[in-house]
Amino acid sequence: MNLRNLTGGRGETSTKEDGKLTRVKYERFRVCEESTKDYIPCLDNVEEIKRLNLSGGLVIYERHCPEEGKGLDCLVPMPKGYKKSIPWPRSRDEVWFSNVPHARLVEDKGGQNWIALKKDKFVFPGGGTQFIHGADQYLNQISEMVPEIAFGQHTRIALDIGCGVASFGAFLLQPVFSTRRLLYPSQAFDLIHCSRCRIDWTRDDGILLLEVNRMLRAGGYFIWAAQPVYKHDENLQEKWKEMQDLTRRICWEFVKKEGYIAIWRKPLNNSCYLSRDSGAQPPLCDSNDDPDSVWYVSLRPCMPRLPENGYGANVTTWPERLHYPPDRLQSIRMDATFSRKELFKAESKYWNEIIESYVRAFHWKQMDFRNVMDMRAGFGGYCSGEGVALASSLSLKSETVPISYLDQCETFDTYPRTYDLLHAAGLFSAEQRRHKCKISSIMLEMDRMLRPGGTVYIRDSISVMSELQEIATAMRWVCALRDTGEGPHASWKILTCDKRIP
Repeated sequence: MNLRNLTGGRGETSTKEDGKLTRVKYERFRVCEESTKDYIPCLDNVEEIKRLNLSGGLVIYERHCPEEGKGLDCLVPMPKGYKKSIPWPRSRDEVWFSNVPHARLVEDKGGQNWIALKKDKFVFPGGGTQFIHGADQYLNQISEMVPEIAFGQHTRIALDIGCGVASFGAFLLQPVFSTRRLLYPSQAFDLIHCSRCRIDWTRDDGILLLEVNRMLRAGGYFIWAAQPVYKHDENLQEKWKEMQDLTRRICWEFVKKEGYIAIWRKPLNNSCYLSRDSGAQPPLCDSNDDPDSVWYVSLRPCMPRLPENGYGANVTTWPERLHYPPDRLQSIRMDATFSRKELFKAESKYWNEIIESYVRAFHWKQMDFRNVMDMRAGFGGYCSGEGVALASSLSLKSETVPISYLDQCETFDTYPRTYDLLHAAGLFSAEQRRHKCKISSIMLEMDRMLRPGGTVYIRDSISVMSELQEIATAMRWVCALRDTGEGPHASWKILTCDKRIP
């Protein structure tokens, strides 16, 4: 993860002596204005948005990150009266109103059984206009329609498009389509779901559904629950016919339709693609078009070929899946000696041992961790180890979707105060070598994403620890520095920090 320069020199000063740059201690970072409490830098960039041609009504939703020195140089404030988050699983059904003080949510959606305000809490019935009998019943209906979907076992990584208040995902991400690819590699998801998401899938020759096709793994499922599936109005039925035609042309198998739910499955291999007539639309992508290239890449009106060896189609069930490398990685060689499969297994073993030590030394079983981000994930061994070590007590059954590494400093597209735990191993020493991002920029972005009451674990070289401690103190974090013990990074240190609620 890379972050654009947010500090602009406010938190630190420098002097030049004998041609060398010498860092002076960090000042105490100020708290930003109250209006920034929900600030997402690359989505709320007013200056950049003003320059855009918004006639199409879509481009406003794309990433427009602040130029260097134009980002916030302060701490994003928490709402007044902020309370420690309600622990999982209760947090699926209720949150403190003071933590998300936006009464209009109820005004706009209160009549749809999505959200209600009761005393000092927002409550989520888990229904909505589509899930009239609740999300549990909806998920059960899908499982009965196609038992092979097997939520939680065969289907582990799902993307909910247009998720509203996230009832579907809670009982189990809302991306915004525009003109660029979403920031996920090809074949990333077992299942992609869209319920009343108001996306016209057949517009512009189906380019938005082609992006879904890129992200969906071979043999993966697309679920559409919307009016054209079941309503008999002439215009809606025309939309249904267009959807049937488009999905046929991209070789999706129509699996089942029941009530307001329709389910398709992506092919397991290229045989359907290659058997189409010459000039069939949409075409296959050019061989030089990398389907895993996503940063600032325009949507492509084409279909990527699946690996000829079938890699990507087969997945093991949970929990074996945590430590079984996805077969799509096996076709990619890192060098002449090691394959990604071997590196995946080695990293998984390495992180599992570390997580077990975290559980013992830092009493993780007593902590209410739910939303966790690994800021330099690699193959996701940290999250895999975390899932195995903590699943029984914390319900942290994680898997990592690898996200491409961008060689610029940019923020992460998430709301403030989202994560209970941020983990970074080797991130800051790597950035120190690259000279791309200020360490203070990354730390300010971490503070924006971390919930009050949340925790940060930084494993890194001793060379960066002094500066990290200074910045953390300037941000009002409470930190402790520890040794890592034995192993390949025995010379590293662990900086643990808590973001306290005032």
